[in-house]
Amino acid sequence: MGQLILLRHGQSTWNLEKKFTGWIDVPLTDQGIAEARRAGELMLNEGLKPDIAHTSLLTRAIRTSDLALEVMDRSWIPVQRHWRLNERHYGALQGLNKEETKVKFSPEQVQLWRRSYDVVPPALDRSDPTHSIYDPRYASVAPELIPDTECLATVLERMLPYYYDVMVPQLQAGLSLLVSAHGNSLRAIVMHLEEISKESILDVEIPNGVPIVYDIDERLTATRTHWLSH
Repeated sequence: MGQLILLRHGQSTWNLEKKFTGWIDVPLTDQGIAEARRAGELMLNEGLKPDIAHTSLLTRAIRTSDLALEVMDRSWIPVQRHWRLNERHYGALQGLNKEETKVKFSPEQVQLWRRSYDVVPPALDRSDPTHSIYDPRYASVAPELIPDTECLATVLERMLPYYYDVMVPQLQAGLSLLVSAHGNSLRAIVMHLEEISKESILDVEIPNGVPIVYDIDERLTATRTHWLSH
């Protein structure tokens, strides 16, 4: 019926520096730019022709989509951006180095925050100037919807309305969608599409710059899944 192509953004500067990024806006590295272009080449070689692109409101996902579509000569397709596709909000951990955080809180605690399904990190205080309530890109979002911290369960909960309200009608119309987003927002989509348990999803990794292609039938079931390897 339709086609869903998931693409995690290329390496960001904070990926390289091993920092918790979340909703903080950081650019791609040179490697990340190359990964985004390579993703475009992989999709082009596969004969994929997305009709609409969806991205988060974060530059690393937007830039990845732009670069990949440029390689595919499809920069002209419509693009829809939404905060519900943003990366998981890491609360007060955002901006902290992951290794230093392990020393401060213990490796076990950090692993629990990073990989559990429903345990959230410490919340970011709303008086913190880095909080997204002060970011103009979220000016039209009700403040109570902007998270202070998230786990994968809450990412899934806030992603699904966008999936069903916006993407599903496009899939039902037989369109091919490119979704350029983030490790955790894409894990939430994969979990939903493949009906992966909350235990098993903890072992699922979404690599930077590797397109995942789903053929979707009229029951919104993924009939074919194909990872385009480098």
